[in-house]
Amino acid sequence: MKNEPTVVISGGGTGGHIFPAIAIGKAIQAKYPGARIEFVGAKDKMEMQKVPEAGFTIHGLWISGIQRKLTTRNLSFPFKLMSSLWKSRRIIKKLKPDIAIGVGGFASGPLLYMASWMKIPTLIQEQNGFPGITNKLLAGRVNRICVAFENMERFFPKDKIVLTGNPIRSEITDEQMDKVEARKHFGLDENLPTVLIIGGSLGARTINDSIENGLQKLRDAGVQILWQTGKFYEREPEVLGERMAFIQDMSAAYDCADIVISRAGALSLSEICAKGKASILVPSPNVAEDHQTKNANELVEAGAAKLIADAVAREELVDTCLEILDDKNLIAAMEQSARGLAITDARDRILQEIEKLIGA
Repeated sequence: MKNEPTVVISGGGTGGHIFPAIAIGKAIQAKYPGARIEFVGAKDKMEMQKVPEAGFTIHGLWISGIQRKLTTRNLSFPFKLMSSLWKSRRIIKKLKPDIAIGVGGFASGPLLYMASWMKIPTLIQEQNGFPGITNKLLAGRVNRICVAFENMERFFPKDKIVLTGNPIRSEITDEQMDKVEARKHFGLDENLPTVLIIGGSLGARTINDSIENGLQKLRDAGVQILWQTGKFYEREPEVLGERMAFIQDMSAAYDCADIVISRAGALSLSEICAKGKASILVPSPNVAEDHQTKNANELVEAGAAKLIADAVAREELVDTCLEILDDKNLIAAMEQSARGLAITDARDRILQEIEKLIGA
């Protein structure tokens, strides 16, 4: 790779797409400080805020997905697609990138399609065990497909697949506290069993309701919680507890926990494994192809996690948590299994594939 490559990274819509994209950008930037790295996202999605906050330029496309139910909103899709393809072509002609990278989400479709048509080397990174529709549609056109799970040849051409893992935030892998230090960091009792509860940056209604319903049980058992409720629930008095809307220092949050309760987004699972944590996973039912359940089952089958279905979480989640906390041998076994699944050098692996494509 030349010392000052130009790279365009596209995709987003959720943190599960955006944060890996930023991690890839920072990995390139760290090795090649002179690199020009620019992003392409959907105009009305969270990447338009998160990417500039990370220090990168982003271009917005007028694009959204096709609604699965019959709706007049689909009538605008052909116009959005043509607009996004045309703008993607203009971006590529202006930047003349050495490579185009897609991480999933609506915006990566037009950009990667146009890049491949213009003979630019292309790579996609699929975070989930069940790929999104954009990456499945792009698979036949791109040069390389970086995946986080085994057996992805069910969805992608085998000769293009490389197992790299998900690129997670550097602070998750690079920063480590012992439990006592981490609990002091959050003002928690250093001697009490501790549960970290996370539902993503937006929050998870079922998890929040389940914990609210079982707060007294947790307190009676002498269990303390560090609870990220998400921004959608931060002002709701019915879910007040030992909580905050958003945890800035997630590395320390993982370090303080005996058990993590989480949705089963691919990025969260990669972080949980990197930190070697026992977990209880409540897959979201509101995702395409139920891919969070498929993600969670990878950990469950390895003995690293327990799965609680969203429909029964309000009745079973807290009781399951207390049962696991009572079995230190089980926690130790789950932690060991989680560490065995971790791929902590995903950024480096993806960077190697980028370098191969554009001639390191």
